[in-house]
Amino acid sequence: MHHRFLITASLIGTAFIGGTLAQAQSSTTADTEDIVITGKYGRSADDIKSLSQSVSYADLDISTAEGKKMLRQRVNLTARWLCEKLGESDSSTPPVPSCRQAAVSDAMARVGTLEAGAAPRGTTWTAPAAWKAPYPADWSTKYP
Repeated sequence: MHHRFLITASLIGTAFIGGTLAQAQSSTTADTEDIVITGKYGRSADDIKSLSQSVSYADLDISTAEGKKMLRQRVNLTARWLCEKLGESDSSTPPVPSCRQAAVSDAMARVGTLEAGAAPRGTTWTAPAAWKAPYPADWSTKYP
């Protein structure tokens, strides 16, 4: 089963001062199983910047509890990473919902759809190389 979803989060509020935010990463391979998370940030429609990141689940069997847990962790941590790059931090007081809350909420609706239709990978399935996360390696233990 091959899926591609776009998960969008918007954060309207304080202006971000910093580097370039326009970045989009998505797979060009038609058979890649991934979710694209996009964070948007700006004061007005003319001012909005965004970042996107693909989150692959090709190496996971999301019909299992462990596969579901790992996909959810990847989505949570990737949303955190994107929103931090857009200027949101744990100590900031963004408008509700925050960039991260919106990204995760939207993503989990799509993850739920994936999980509901997931069939076991089968005995002949060989997992590809593990997905390479964009966020620091210690985040999986720092933000469980």
